Amino acid sequence: MKSFFNSYLNTYRGIAKEIWFLSIVTFINRAGAMVIPFLSLYLIDQKGFSLPQVGWIMTFYGFGSLVGNLIGGKLTDIIGYYKTIVLSLFIGGLGFIGIQFLDTFFSVCFGMFFLMIAVDTYRPAIFVAADAYSVNNNVTRNIGLIRLAINLGFSIGPVIGGILIARISYASIFWVDGITCMLASFLLVLLLKPKKNKKEEDVVIQSKEGVSPYKNPAFLLFFLVMVINAIAFIQYFSTIPIYYKQAHGLSEDTIGSLLFLNGILIVFLEMPLIAWVERLGMSKITATILGIIFLAFSFVILNFSLSFGILIFGMILMTIGEMIGSPFSNALALNMAPKGRKGSYMGLYSMSFSVSHIIGHNAGMNAIYSFGFDTTWYGLFIVLIIAAIIIMYLPSMIKNLNLVHK
Repeated sequence: MKSFFNSYLNTYRGIAKEIWFLSIVTFINRAGAMVIPFLSLYLIDQKGFSLPQVGWIMTFYGFGSLVGNLIGGKLTDIIGYYKTIVLSLFIGGLGFIGIQFLDTFFSVCFGMFFLMIAVDTYRPAIFVAADAYSVNNNVTRNIGLIRLAINLGFSIGPVIGGILIARISYASIFWVDGITCMLASFLLVLLLKPKKNKKEEDVVIQSKEGVSPYKNPAFLLFFLVMVINAIAFIQYFSTIPIYYKQAHGLSEDTIGSLLFLNGILIVFLEMPLIAWVERLGMSKITATILGIIFLAFSFVILNFSLSFGILIFGMILMTIGEMIGSPFSNALALNMAPKGRKGSYMGLYSMSFSVSHIIGHNAGMNAIYSFGFDTTWYGLFIVLIIAAIIIMYLPSMIKNLNLVHK
């Protein structure tokens, strides 16, 4: 047991203190992000919007996220990741406080759009920071630690939000969310001073190498595969809960427990799993493919049985796919980015998740409505396997195009 504990701790050794500071700030920020899990209920119960109206508001949410990632990538290349993160946290905090005062449908739509621009400007910058503070090529573990902070915060945030709503009011979660975002920005300024001797840190990058991500065919292919992967992944937070309830008759608290399993597994197992995969010498592309395949099988096995155990097994498969695929695909995107363009590349990479929110929820709902659960799960399995096959051509494209910064 002691050797296992020491082995677990070893996965965290060698990570720069700056990454630990960024992870602490990210945890505080994500733990405070309690508005999002309760947003649909809030819009229906407190604002009186209809389900179609809530659907449109969430579409504006996705478009705001898309634009935020695009702006965040550009800002990171222009003013540096440090200032971009601080601005995103502070302005996002003000946005969370302000949006509760919007009442009309159109004002909430546009308010959500601009809020998500501010919030998701953060994403490309934090990935570039993970690369800037890498030591001995440990960028994948840096990303893993930041992801651990995100998932731990997301696991705790809804619990705190539910207590605040029950004991105080819905308004309290907007105040707490906004204040924690601004607190996170202040902590970042206090804990992580920009140092000019770090890699391209917080300086305007004058020289750019390689090509724009929008002119890099290999990266565009990678982006397409990531969109497909993300569209499938977000079903676990939209259509899969409906499947749990309608096909298996699960209650909301049981559904919540299954989703909580995802976060807990990531918190305890992702870093050791990343270290193990790296010791195997597996390439980032192979790990990304493996993550897609695990996600694919997490859907298709749902058709094999109606037992509760198969749902747990499916959630475990999805989580393993996420733990392997997400950090290594992040690292792969960074590795494909030339000097001076990392912000733009990570901005486009992060936009894959924004596009999935715009397309994925509606596509999943309509597929289930038209074809049923079983056919939808088979369809997702086939599409993901095709995506895994497509990405196998990425190494030869990279070699032939010679566009990647090594």
